[in-house]
Amino acid sequence: MAEYSLKGGYAFTDEEIERLSEACERGNYPGEPGEWIVRPQGRPALSDEPLVNVNVKLPQSMVAAIDTKDETRSDFIRKAVAAAL
Repeated sequence: MAEYSLKGGYAFTDEEIERLSEACERGNYPGEPGEWIVRPQGRPALSDEPLVNVNVKLPQSMVAAIDTKDETRSDFIRKAVAAAL
């Protein structure tokens, strides 16, 4: 018998999941409805002005060195360009 844990720590067994699914198929949804949480979709904006893609080719060793940093390539390159300007 498998057991599945939810984020809050509650654990379901296969039998419990089967019992709940049968109840739902009959239109019986146990519990009380919760609050819907709606959040904006996508990533937060990086700037309040339009962004432009810039393609740059770098040597493989330079990309490998960037990848050792604790940030994305884009963030690293964006900060490096901002520092140089």
